[in-house]
This record gives sequence, structure tokens and C-alpha cells, in this order.
Amino acid sequence: MAISSVQSELPVTPPAPRAALHPVEPPPAAADAPFWRAMRGLGREIDLGEVRVESASQLHQYDTGTLIALQAGIYRYTEAVDLASKIVDRATNAVHTVLSSGR
Repeated sequence: MAISSVQSELPVTPPAPRAALHPVEPPPAAADAPFWRAMRGLGREIDLGEVRVESASQLHQYDTGTLIALQAGIYRYTEAVDLASKIVDRATNAVHTVLSSGR
């Protein structure tokens, strides 16, 4: 049994769009850049993970396949959040280094 086929059985609805405080639009030349696509994909994965976690609390029937799929989905979610936190940490350190070297 493939995990991806079991994941489709979970009651996951796409996340509702959230209004960002300051929506960030890429410059036209950067819209198809690999880094920008990766960041959009990471954001979608985090949004889906939040929906999975929320829907897991509403499950009334627990069978083995559903629990394994839920575990795999939550693992992907935690990996996405971990990657996002590392990117923010590295970017913060880079900005700090640039600002410190200007003195």
C-alpha cells in the first residue's frame, strides 16, 4: 500500500486563502525563478500540513492505513516547518553579517 494512495483518503480540504499583512509579489522576471517556486511550494506544504493537523483532531474512525497516512502527512509538515525556520535563520544571519560589515 502506497502512502500517497492512503493520504487521499484523509478528510483534507484545501486551506482557505488567508489575507497576508503585506502580500509579497515577485518581480516579473523572478516569478518563475526556482527559488520563488520552491518558496511557494513550501508555503503550500505548510498550509496543507496545518489543515491535516486540524482535520486529524476531527477523525472519528481510526484504522491503520489512516493513521499511517496521517503520520506521513504530519512528518512532511514538520519537515516543511523545519526547513522554513532554517531559511529564516540563515537569512537573518546574512542580513546581520551585511549590516555588521558596513560599520
